[in-house]
Amino acid sequence: MSISNTDNKTELSATDLTVPANNDIMRVREFLVDLQARICQALEAQERDGGGNATFVPDDWERPEGGGGRSCVLADGEVIEKAGVMFSHIHVHNLPASATARHPHIAGRKAQAMGVSLVVHPKNPNVPTSHANVRLFVAEAEGEDPIWWFGGGFDLTPFYPVLADCVHWHQVCHDLCAPFGDSVYPDFKQWCDEYFHLRHRDEQRGIGGLFYDDVNTESRGWDFETCFNFMKAVGNGYLDGIMPIFEQRKDTPYTEAQREFQLYRRGRYVEYNLVYDRGTLFGLQSNGRIESILVSMPPLASWHYRFEPTEGSPEFALTDFYLKPRDWLTLYV
Repeated sequence: MSISNTDNKTELSATDLTVPANNDIMRVREFLVDLQARICQALEAQERDGGGNATFVPDDWERPEGGGGRSCVLADGEVIEKAGVMFSHIHVHNLPASATARHPHIAGRKAQAMGVSLVVHPKNPNVPTSHANVRLFVAEAEGEDPIWWFGGGFDLTPFYPVLADCVHWHQVCHDLCAPFGDSVYPDFKQWCDEYFHLRHRDEQRGIGGLFYDDVNTESRGWDFETCFNFMKAVGNGYLDGIMPIFEQRKDTPYTEAQREFQLYRRGRYVEYNLVYDRGTLFGLQSNGRIESILVSMPPLASWHYRFEPTEGSPEFALTDFYLKPRDWLTLYV
């Protein structure tokens, strides 16, 4: 399919696919299964290069309501303290409030949801925590066309940021979005900044990246194949973004005080996932598998009463400069 953009709006021909068939949905599943395997392999390579021998342990599971998945978890590594890379393809007969409140037109439909989600908690405080997710949701009713959309993105949560890493991360975001239209990166970057915001602390979770949801023909003007191609670009883009940062920062020396600050900042990650994260809420409300839902939690985290970093310190710079939405691509390093 060819895409033509006029004033940043995509136009589709009458022959473009807007209603996916079962084989289209299965092609998405095949990509997701392969993506999970490739991400696990790349992270295990970082672990080996850092002198560790921890590997991902696969855990296959089934869901009574239908479907299942594979949760792959690496723990207690020399480079990666904990990582979870999860694939799931589930069937839902009674959609939870977290889904129907935002989409009342799907109430009463059966649905299937599939995706890969991951969180990586490195051991070294100089390596950021990273998160990625790509997913497809399809709601179906007898005798009616399916209602479908794609969602996902990835974001970075550093503890001791390096400006060059932040610019690199957002350059990857920009470049993977570029073939899909000039407005895609700024739209989905802003959405990410707004979504990963801890309202109760008025603080960003990290430096952002991309976030998108409800992407389909109606919302974006893309047919199914274009939406799927964007999913592939985002899924593959995560590795392009995080691997160079791992390679450059995983051997950086750190102090016990820096490790304590990392654990303190991980507490913010826990707060966000339990209070705001839509995936967590959907999983809990749809009777999801609790071990897979909460695998994103770090193995260690801490909270301190009224902690105030010293002005001018790297810890101060994190919240004073880095954890603020900004145009990273205009910063020169």
